[in-house]
Amino acid sequence: MENPLLSEPLADPVSLYRLRDGLMAVDLLGAAISHLDFFTWLATHPSTLGAMCVQFGIHPRPTDVLLTLTNALGLTTQAGGVFHLTLPAREHLVGGSPYSLKPYYDTLRSRPQTMECLEVLRTGKPANWGSSHSSAWTQAMETDEFADQFTAAMDCRGVLLAPALAKRIDLSEHHAVLDVAGGSGIYACAIAARHPHLKAAVFEKPPVDRIAARAIAKRGYADRVEVLAGDMFAVEWPKGFDVLLLSNMLHDWDEETVQALLKKAADALPSGGLLIVHDAFLNAAKTGPLPVAQYSALLMHSTEGRCYSLGEIRSWFEPVGLEWMEHHPTAVDRSYVLARKV
Repeated sequence: MENPLLSEPLADPVSLYRLRDGLMAVDLLGAAISHLDFFTWLATHPSTLGAMCVQFGIHPRPTDVLLTLTNALGLTTQAGGVFHLTLPAREHLVGGSPYSLKPYYDTLRSRPQTMECLEVLRTGKPANWGSSHSSAWTQAMETDEFADQFTAAMDCRGVLLAPALAKRIDLSEHHAVLDVAGGSGIYACAIAARHPHLKAAVFEKPPVDRIAARAIAKRGYADRVEVLAGDMFAVEWPKGFDVLLLSNMLHDWDEETVQALLKKAADALPSGGLLIVHDAFLNAAKTGPLPVAQYSALLMHSTEGRCYSLGEIRSWFEPVGLEWMEHHPTAVDRSYVLARKV
């Protein structure tokens, strides 16, 4: 049987990924239209993000996600930090316009997910994976049942994304990679499969470390990929690795936490070591791509984070001693940024 970590599917699943990843975008837009009447107000009050937060009593993190989505949809434009409505928004989302679709969206205003997005806008706190769990998802991950379910979800996504990353990046001059918060180990296994000279390890907290060990053994990589147990927030990261991988991880956390994680990565790397940040990135202007802006709404709803722009990531490298090297696409609206420890 062909090794899926060294091959590609015959059919392109990008539309299926985008349907799932963009699930909350309509509900976020609906909350803005039907509950805040956001576009009617913005039509006569071009404003900064901060002014909108004051006007509507909403939190900066989800407001940033909302504005990125409206930019990507062509409903707003930004100049000098001030957001303005475009013609499509003025015609179709402003109350009083003969072409207004607000009553059409109002029929969905009581959807539980729309109400959840409204609550996230007002509080900044995540709604925890579609209200299926009363505790925060980080706490839910400490339970065997949820950790197993969530890790399996990320693993099946990684069967496509991990080989694409491993194929694209050149690690021929390096010898050891540590995948921080690496889940099932799918990325570490894919890198080990593509780069036989490398040793690899996954750094995960219990109970995910045990889930990872089982998944790695099932794939036949137990002799190539080690599992190291530890809480990435509570302890220093393991040393002895000249490559660190942060894959689909930073988007779960707020800006302050992301900057702290990048500092821990820089501290763990030797001089000249590489940091790979693999994620769904917005462009520097935060006007798209649309699938990433839609995915950011899902992350806003369910985690403490969002999708970050290439400009934001780059600005956080230099203060912690990381030098931007390159950026390349991988698969399904994901890409990687490569940085080097100065």
